[in-house]
Amino acid sequence: MQDLRIAFAPGVTPDKWARAWRERNPRIRLHLLPIEEEQQRAVLDDGTADMALVRLPVDLESPAPLHCVRLYDEVPVVVAGREHFIAAADPDTPIPLADLSDEQLVLPHRSGWTPAVEQLPFPEMPVKDAIEVAASGSGIVIVPMSIARLHHRKDVVQRPVELDPTTVALIWLRDADSPVHQDFVGVVRGRRASSSR
Repeated sequence: MQDLRIAFAPGVTPDKWARAWRERNPRIRLHLLPIEEEQQRAVLDDGTADMALVRLPVDLESPAPLHCVRLYDEVPVVVAGREHFIAAADPDTPIPLADLSDEQLVLPHRSGWTPAVEQLPFPEMPVKDAIEVAASGSGIVIVPMSIARLHHRKDVVQRPVELDPTTVALIWLRDADSPVHQDFVGVVRGRRASSSR
């Protein structure tokens, strides 16, 4: 393998791992491929990427089994316009979901949670646009903190919310496993170049 292609979902920052890889493996070029969350599994199945840094859940069995190394959890945050009541909340204390039960959710949340009030039929839109809608005061968005930071605006606030965290993981096809794949696993797990698996 002369090149290693790593896809990464929005908000995942592979830079430190890429630097470590390039120091250890100067002969194997690393290509970083930004992808949308909907593409996480497909880029492995169609051969676009060798490995992917993804946000779980991802189907790990079909159409072909995958290896999965969980890396870290992300705190979910609620994003709203600056005038929203959450702006007054303590930034270190998660907001209970019950406090958001009268809100309009601009984007469906991956957990399936929905506020208790009847929801407006917001059209499908990218997260960046949904945060713009939240900035206008029309609703709220709940996303992992890294996504909120990626699309940060001066006219919104974000606060942690009482929902389960999302997990970022490294995945790749089991049938494609190789020493190069395992070397990259070592990089993301923080193993030194001299240490054994």
